Amino acid sequence: MNFFKNTTLTKNIKKNKELIRQRLPIEKSFDIIGRELIIGEMESYLIFIDGFAKDDIMLWIIEVLQPLQKKDLSRNVISSLLKQRIAYIEVESASDITKIESTILAGAIALLIDGQDQCIIIDAREYPVRSPEEPDLEKVTRGSRDGFVETIIFNTALIRRRLRDPNLIFEIKNVGKRSQTDVVIAYIDDLVDKKLLKEIKQKINNINVGALVMAEKTLEELIIKKHWYNPLPQAKFTERPDVVAAHLMEGHIAILVDTSPSVMILPVTMFHFTQHAEDYYQNITVGTYIRWVRFLGMLCALIVLPLWLLMVTHKQYLPDFLQFLGPKETGKIPLFLQFILLEFGFDLLRISSIHTPSALTTSLSIVGGLMLSEIAVTVGLFVPETVLYIALAGIGTFAIPNIEFAMAVRIFRIFLLLMTGWFHLYGFLFSLVVIFIITYTSSPFENGLKYTWPLFPFNWNALLHILFRKPVPKVKNHKKK
Repeated sequence: MNFFKNTTLTKNIKKNKELIRQRLPIEKSFDIIGRELIIGEMESYLIFIDGFAKDDIMLWIIEVLQPLQKKDLSRNVISSLLKQRIAYIEVESASDITKIESTILAGAIALLIDGQDQCIIIDAREYPVRSPEEPDLEKVTRGSRDGFVETIIFNTALIRRRLRDPNLIFEIKNVGKRSQTDVVIAYIDDLVDKKLLKEIKQKINNINVGALVMAEKTLEELIIKKHWYNPLPQAKFTERPDVVAAHLMEGHIAILVDTSPSVMILPVTMFHFTQHAEDYYQNITVGTYIRWVRFLGMLCALIVLPLWLLMVTHKQYLPDFLQFLGPKETGKIPLFLQFILLEFGFDLLRISSIHTPSALTTSLSIVGGLMLSEIAVTVGLFVPETVLYIALAGIGTFAIPNIEFAMAVRIFRIFLLLMTGWFHLYGFLFSLVVIFIITYTSSPFENGLKYTWPLFPFNWNALLHILFRKPVPKVKNHKKK
């Protein structure tokens, strides 16, 4: 029998070392290290990944183990070391080669001892990590300043710190045949929708992919299938622990992916993308006012440009008090084409600012936003009103607290512009119907909420909660039963 096909350890350490070396490139890859030791007068072998092991902890453990004599250990060497000698919290024994391989690659340390068909797994790992900082996309004027980081265990601790509930469950899974990425499903057991939870777990278990290259975004596309023409986000991403805790209290499910500071929240409706933590860190009246200003900005972002274009190209149908709309001179380029070019220029400026070093971003904004538009108006390419309305739509887009939803609104606005410019009133009405159908049918889970809830199907109490910032004691779980 060929021992290289074994899936469990033997009592021969030489065979065990060969089994490990067959699976792990210990001599090829410089960071995977095998260290030979003598413990209790027995040949031993320590395997770990350089950069993951805590040097001070491992030095202390080796200093305790190396001076041991055989008489200091009982017949069951592994049990004796675990219970009496290795004074570390996270230790266990293992004999399955596949499990040992995965734990080593995840950063744990494996200790093989001659004559033992089990090894000791010491979880003395540490990952490179930055300190929790306030997320750039979700800043608030008042409130906590911590945010998620790229290490999953730190992120679960940030959530647990806010919810000391024994019903808060963190289930961990490995996704990706090659990456073996840690994915955690978080929920409160007595609040979560069990059918939806089962559906999400099943989808994650059925994932067949080599690696989660883009972390939570790759995971989202694997578990949520949607049509290419639908730009609407169907999962909410946040980097704020307080936001995740609030959603868990409402019965939502949070999915954390190792190496990413963003947490995916499921299920969501379109109204989840219109709320922000700032609403609840302000006074009730102020929070409601901010929310209504945001709604107005979102409406401007979507409909102001095509509606203005429709009205000024059919001024004969406008009442007298709206006859002032529209430029006296249309310029050298048709109004419809002006808006398309300005949309392209606005997006080009936004993309350029992302790739520009922070020290030059302000200069780029001044040059792109002020000088270019002013020169374009001066030479007659654009009229001042088109620049004004594109700026108004752009500000409304930036008022949307979720960047994925803001980009979806931008895509819908361009679609509205194109249809209005080509087919006028019929194109405007047709595109609104198409947008409504896409939005209404955007429900990724069989057991989840409708994307348009609580508007369709209608729920007055839940809709009031969205329109008005209610006092925290009166906020209840409005999810659909």
